[in-house]
Amino acid sequence: MAATNSEVLIGDGVQLHYRLKGEGPLLVLLAGGAGDADSFDATADHLFDLFTVLTYDRRGLSRSVIEAPIESLPLENHSDDVHRLLKHLTNEPVLVFGTSIGAVIGLDLVARYQEQVRCLIAHEPPSPELLKDPERRQAVQDELDIEEAYRCDGVPAAMKKFVEVAHINFEDREPDVKLPQPTPQRALNLQFFLSYDAPAVRQHRLAFPSLIAQSDKIIPAAGETSADAWQHHCAQALATLLGREIMTLPGGHAGFASHPRGYAARLRSAFANSQSRR
Repeated sequence: MAATNSEVLIGDGVQLHYRLKGEGPLLVLLAGGAGDADSFDATADHLFDLFTVLTYDRRGLSRSVIEAPIESLPLENHSDDVHRLLKHLTNEPVLVFGTSIGAVIGLDLVARYQEQVRCLIAHEPPSPELLKDPERRQAVQDELDIEEAYRCDGVPAAMKKFVEVAHINFEDREPDVKLPQPTPQRALNLQFFLSYDAPAVRQHRLAFPSLIAQSDKIIPAAGETSADAWQHHCAQALATLLGREIMTLPGGHAGFASHPRGYAARLRSAFANSQSRR
């Protein structure tokens, strides 16, 4: 089953690279961190028989080109990009999975473009406003510390701090999973993420009234091994806010990469249940 790689000009001098593969309802996977259309390859391999899987490079990453220089990049630009990409591809509401910044983008998408989303699984959105003090203040400080580490000492220092904050354990993975190797493109993506997307997540404010109104479409999710991380607590707080049960997924904050088989199995089940209820 071959993948279709395409580009679409969505305005604002932005050309998005996207990939479609599989058969069935359209399922959009929104990557976390500096992830691009390739980041979900291992998980997506176990979804193509049930879903047409859509992945893409966020603007500024890999093959998605921004022609004009930018000073800042509000998170709403990313959800607008997904909205326009979906308008280009379909008139039907779609299934969405988002992790980390991808979860925040998904939440903004369902809040502002609810007619395009049938069901969203939002995994560990890093949104400190969901938390209560003093954890909220500490989470914001963690975000600022990561950005400062990047400005002062570069990508390695920032990512070391992020791994500590998110309690990521690289030994916690399925037996045959190999860790991704550093590449020049990933280094550029991380630079872009830390310069623009990390501040955008910190500055973004969730549309609580709209999310509550769309709560039946949203499944908050958290990792089985990330219970000590404040990102996990954000997912728990989101579940409480929406009156929903929290879904657990294998691994921690980056479980989609460390546990692709287990992840795919849980996603298949959750989305099948969501469709049967409609």
